[in-house]
Amino acid sequence: MNDSENSQFLGTEKISKLMLKFSVPCVLSLLVSALYNIVDQIFIGNSELSALGNAATGVVFPIFIIAQAFAWCFGDGCAAYLNICQGRKDTQSAHKAIGTGIIMTLLASLVLMAVFFPLKTQLLTLFGASVNSIGMAVEYFNIILAFFPIYMLSNMMNAVIRADGSPAWSMASMLLGAIVNIILDPVFIFGLHWGMSGAALATIIGQCVSFLISLIYFFRTKTFKLTRKSFVPDFKAFSNALKLGTSSFITQMTIVIISLVCNIMLAKYGAMSQYGVDIPIAIIGIESKVFTVVINLVVGIVLGCQPIIGYNIGAKNYDRVKQLYKSILTCTIVIGLAATLLFEVAPDAVVGIFGQPTNIPNPEDYWVFAEKTFRIFLSLVTFTCTIKMTSIFFQAVGKPAQAVISSMIRDIICFIPLILILPVFYGIEGILFAAPIADFIAMIVAVSLTAAYMKTLKGTSSKDEKDVVIKPSHKGVIITIAREHGSSGKQIGKIVSEKLGIPFYYKEMTALAAQESGLDKEFISDLNANSPTLMHDLYLSTSVVQQAVVAQDKVIRKIADSGSCVIVGRAADYVLRDYPDVIRIFIYAPKDFKMKRVMEVYGDSREAAEKNIRRSDEARAAYYRSISGNIWGDRKNYEILLDSSTGLDACADVICEYIRSYQKN
Repeated sequence: MNDSENSQFLGTEKISKLMLKFSVPCVLSLLVSALYNIVDQIFIGNSELSALGNAATGVVFPIFIIAQAFAWCFGDGCAAYLNICQGRKDTQSAHKAIGTGIIMTLLASLVLMAVFFPLKTQLLTLFGASVNSIGMAVEYFNIILAFFPIYMLSNMMNAVIRADGSPAWSMASMLLGAIVNIILDPVFIFGLHWGMSGAALATIIGQCVSFLISLIYFFRTKTFKLTRKSFVPDFKAFSNALKLGTSSFITQMTIVIISLVCNIMLAKYGAMSQYGVDIPIAIIGIESKVFTVVINLVVGIVLGCQPIIGYNIGAKNYDRVKQLYKSILTCTIVIGLAATLLFEVAPDAVVGIFGQPTNIPNPEDYWVFAEKTFRIFLSLVTFTCTIKMTSIFFQAVGKPAQAVISSMIRDIICFIPLILILPVFYGIEGILFAAPIADFIAMIVAVSLTAAYMKTLKGTSSKDEKDVVIKPSHKGVIITIAREHGSSGKQIGKIVSEKLGIPFYYKEMTALAAQESGLDKEFISDLNANSPTLMHDLYLSTSVVQQAVVAQDKVIRKIADSGSCVIVGRAADYVLRDYPDVIRIFIYAPKDFKMKRVMEVYGDSREAAEKNIRRSDEARAAYYRSISGNIWGDRKNYEILLDSSTGLDACADVICEYIRSYQKN
């Protein structure tokens, strides 16, 4: 299926069929990933290690997430960058970014080992380990830490494998590792009586299996090939990938912050209560693993639907977007209500899967706190799922500000302050009530943001200009013009094209890109205009925007292949960097000149003109940086830089004279 057919498929196929096709593999992958986090605790809890063993793994869990944050940042970033390079037919940058990503993942794992090993006791104590559980936690952590490079590389490589078009291989890697872990846990814990060391060894052997399967794939990749040169660090290519993985890093580190603060408060107020330190830490550890399964179901559905959402937003199929949102929301609510019913009716049955509390003084307190935790802490889990789904939905539609707000309002703005304040008045139960209160507040915000956004989805897709075609031209020089807003660079380019008798492309590129991708031409044209002032990079990294960018790049290359022409804007100078006979020009002008031109052309006031020039140039610079990793307007990126205040015709004459001189040589 070619790109055009794939676009039509996303825009016309039955939504339920698309959701099954795209979401089921994603859900399965996330559930398999959750197995790694839950299996050890089940076997540990049902062994002689019991509740203290679960408390020990609970305090190690946030450190796993720190490692995962770096691995997913590098892996998801390289995966997204690989997809972009695939669309642009860029075979050079992808392998360099991936090779550098592997090196950076390895270095990050070694740095984490060097930092964590000497500070392990202090670190685990900080995360809630008590005098009763610290020995078990250190025993488990020592073995896990020794294999951080394997664990992190496996996570990083799996993301790239999925992006390379082999999600089944990625899932098989994780699934086989989880199966090995499940098989070895009872052997090491019950058969050989290796305790916490046995649980840790089973985990890392499973991770080694996953790593080896992933490593084998890297010798048979589809769209890129790693060589020795790939592992010579190329930070320019990697920086582009790193920006695309930043959201994954922020998400994981948010989990770490929440776990840290929550465990500290549980240890502090647990010590003041009838439950002690170990029971709350053990129960919250179990709760987090169970909750991960529930939230992964929701996240898998909406993540799988991201390409469908992104395409239909770009194509302005707004009714279809709303229908898709309703379908995802329905699935989310069903999952949330089913989980709520289970947690409210049978919390003991859920916690009982993780064994009996045989090694703590008052087992009855264990069950009391378990019931309270699941019935109070997770009472609004439907809201939690909906808030997470809403955040990912906003990412898919290219609204990073709303995505950040809907995500952070629950976890950072509400939950953390509440677990710091409520226990002062209500003891350890105050920590449990912090979650539903945060969910309730964040849900109001999420609903408000969603309702406001849905109101903006009006109108229909503009008609593609089918009569816009790439104009025939003779072989010769390709002129690319980048320009400051108000510098009249577009007008200068038009004059040059007329003087040289070659085609001129500006708005025509967006119409052609719309034909190429199936996206709406106004959406493509307004990429910079829609970029929020403080979040250019996040906006430009969203999947729907990247889809539009790839379509633009394809069209720019097709235009260049047709012969000599003038191309204005859209980072064409970088897109055509490997083409011969490209003359790169940057047009600038003094502030007063630009303001006067903007006021004349657009009818802006002086204040509005100044604001629009600043906003437009910031957006163009961010776009160029996102596309190329270079600085927009940096003189070393251009053959000619012209001050247009000297006169438009004069600038055009300078360019034409340069072209004639260039052609003679």
